[in-house]
Amino acid sequence: MPVPIDLAALVRRHQAGLWRYLRALGAPEDLAEDLMQDTFLVAMDRLGEDRGDAAAAAFLRRTARHLLLRRRRDLGRREAILIDLADAAWRRDCGEDDGELWLASLRACLDRLEGRAREVVQRFYGEGQDRAAVAAAMGMKANGVKTLLQRVRAALRGCIEQRIGGAA
Repeated sequence: MPVPIDLAALVRRHQAGLWRYLRALGAPEDLAEDLMQDTFLVAMDRLGEDRGDAAAAAFLRRTARHLLLRRRRDLGRREAILIDLADAAWRRDCGEDDGELWLASLRACLDRLEGRAREVVQRFYGEGQDRAAVAAAMGMKANGVKTLLQRVRAALRGCIEQRIGGAA
């Protein structure tokens, strides 16, 4: 009579090896963690009976490899779509002047920034500081810097669109 799979025992026996396998295939740590969890979910659905450690390990490696390849293929598709969209936007908005109008508009909008907004943009984009460094220098929390950057980007986007719209 077949012995049902004990998922908790399967995870305990194969978790470390599966994670190392995914890392050896080139998955970053966080992706390896995600794929490992997904692999065990597939095992929970598809492994009906315990066929031994060697068979289980082989199944887990095949599944993890397949999931990694599928993730990379899906990311490649998304990247191709983003490239196509960016290309279309460039041709529409910058094709005639190689982006000079957009760049001039950005510079003019940046010149209008004052106070904390100007400082956060200078530190983050001009000096390349990360959010934690900007937060420490400006006496803020990292989430506050994130929120301020979001607001400044939205304001700059609006300013640029207004200037471009007026020029068109």
